[in-house]
Amino acid sequence: MTDRQQMWDQRYAASARVWSATPNAEVARIVGGWPPGRALDLGAGEGRHAVWLAGLHWRVTAVDFSAVGLAKGDAEATRRGVAVDWVVADVRSWHPPERTAYDLVLAAYLHLSQDVLSRATSWLAPGGALVVVGHALRNLTEGVGGPSDPSLLHTLEQLRSAAAGLEIERCEEIVRPTDAGDAIDAVLVARRPAG
Repeated sequence: MTDRQQMWDQRYAASARVWSATPNAEVARIVGGWPPGRALDLGAGEGRHAVWLAGLHWRVTAVDFSAVGLAKGDAEATRRGVAVDWVVADVRSWHPPERTAYDLVLAAYLHLSQDVLSRATSWLAPGGALVVVGHALRNLTEGVGGPSDPSLLHTLEQLRSAAAGLEIERCEEIVRPTDAGDAIDAVLVARRPAG
């Protein structure tokens, strides 16, 4: 177990919930009206997006290296009567089974380098979308919350680069109100061409 895994397991074990059980509002706005298909939730944490998507009839695979976080997600899925395929693995080295393609790859507040997102583009089915919502680099100086390590934050240029070969439908910064003040997030919606 790595130090990061241990830190997240301890963080998830220390309280009933670290994050809300409801989906991030921007994720819900983007994906909420889409027809269900096969979804991959990268860095799923406690599974709030995976469980929400499963409730909308998506077939969901949720990947995270925290067994404690995913166990909480599994308990919530059971409580809500939905099924999610929970995979305890490091998203930096995980690959889906051969010939598996996703209609949605979601990376919500996944604090990793852009190479994970670049790899994820190859896992999209024709017409499938990569959706990224996360802390923007500008949040360090103009927003609140989030990681303080600039290498873990998104710039629009990095997101566009990670989505090379996809049709970018949206790539922008948004302001997200929080109890502590406004946070600045980066949002990417990019789709593999259908043909």
